[in-house]
Amino acid sequence: MTKITAGVLMVMAAYLVFMVLVGVYYSKHNSDTSDFYLGGRKLGPLVTAMSAEASDMSSWLLMGLPGVAYLSGIAEAGWTAIGLALGTYLNWLLVARRLRHYTAVTGDAITIPQFFSNRYRDKSNALLAIAALLIVIFFVPYTASGFAACGKLFSVMFNIPYVYAMIGSAAIIVAYTALGGFLAASTTDLIQSIIMTAALIVVSLFGLYAAGGFDNVATNTDKLQGYLSLLSSYDLNTGKGNSMSILTIASNFAWGLGYFGMPHVLLRFMGTKDRDKLKLSRRIATVWVVISMFIAISIGIIGLGMTKAGAIGAYTKPGESEKLIIDIALLLSKNGFFAVLMSGLILSGILACTMSTSDSQLLAASSSVSENIVNDFFGIKLSKKSAMLMARFTVLVIAVIAVFLARDPESSVFKIVSFAWAGFGATFGPTVLFALFWKRSNRNGALAGMISGGIMVFVWKYLIAPLGGIFAIYELLPAFIVASLVIVIVSLITEAPSEEIIAEFEQVDRDLSD
Repeated sequence: MTKITAGVLMVMAAYLVFMVLVGVYYSKHNSDTSDFYLGGRKLGPLVTAMSAEASDMSSWLLMGLPGVAYLSGIAEAGWTAIGLALGTYLNWLLVARRLRHYTAVTGDAITIPQFFSNRYRDKSNALLAIAALLIVIFFVPYTASGFAACGKLFSVMFNIPYVYAMIGSAAIIVAYTALGGFLAASTTDLIQSIIMTAALIVVSLFGLYAAGGFDNVATNTDKLQGYLSLLSSYDLNTGKGNSMSILTIASNFAWGLGYFGMPHVLLRFMGTKDRDKLKLSRRIATVWVVISMFIAISIGIIGLGMTKAGAIGAYTKPGESEKLIIDIALLLSKNGFFAVLMSGLILSGILACTMSTSDSQLLAASSSVSENIVNDFFGIKLSKKSAMLMARFTVLVIAVIAVFLARDPESSVFKIVSFAWAGFGATFGPTVLFALFWKRSNRNGALAGMISGGIMVFVWKYLIAPLGGIFAIYELLPAFIVASLVIVIVSLITEAPSEEIIAEFEQVDRDLSD
């Protein structure tokens, strides 16, 4: 190991130790499972905003988005980013404040499945059980993808066997999550969002310098057919631009629909201290998302300029281009002591993206098992101390399963992320929106919508999309539409909600209009 590599590793190790210390600190703030899973609804506006967005972005922000922009120009990455930015804004505008109040009114629900069950007075607990199972189904492999990303980073950077690197990374995430719960995850997410932002800025500035300045980057990319157009994608291998159809644009834009169904983001809305300060949180979150994604796409364009300038090698495949930011960090580390610190910061930013998502996923999946399935569905009542032990034990068990799924170093991180995003967007997104805004929606419609959305994600991904042509679109869009239609149809043809449910809905309307 060279001195440069050792220096970078020390910076990253210091960052990881600090994350664990945050978990130790917040372990003293968890007196019951409400504190562990929702922080006692004590989050301030800044932590609410930044922890929600950091837990959402994952390593896709620093690796995936620049990689796509490098290979195909701004169209695919741009429409995806525009959809995500709009989805972020609308989620905060429409869902955040109403969900925060409604979950408190309906039995002080601390998880999304509990909210569904309480909202529709589902005495059978079928709605709660299905929602909890869907969270586990989509979140365990999602968590595994995060562990895999961390393992690959350490393995490539420091020549550590992948399995050891992956298990070590998972142990750090589990340590501060199991100790500190929701408050630890939210606080570390705030810290990680700051590190992610710093990493984006340092990489883009150094990349411009290495590429010979903005003019060189602009000159190189302007020569490429369709590279800087939102209406066509560039093929790096053929050197030609291909026009994008309206359907393809809509498919990329549809990523924004996923936000309405992300449990780890929705939990931040539920955990905020003051619902009336969510407007400030919305502004912070939206501005950060827009700026960070703009810089991430710019890094892809700058990276191509660096290749043209001979500063880094060329990438021809998606898996290769996703290493762009790592290679820029390594190049930076060769420029003195301060540069080593900055390089360590950048690589810690990649870790931050992944860890901020994995910790939130662990908590959401854990709450589904221990709180919704064990406690609510099976009716196993535990003391406060036993419930806390069960919560922490569940985090550990889910992490072990995720480690097992992530044991293959060739596993595709981003395909899993894309599929899980579609799964949550289609199953929970329409259900959340109709539960919050449609008085006539009922338990049967919500249950049918969740199930049909989940099934359609699998059917479209593996049976319909392979047909190609107009069917080769992101599975979230058709699945979201199907789930929405099913909720409306089933709700209308089955018994209307009780007067108690309607009165509660109308009371929420009155409370929020004051």
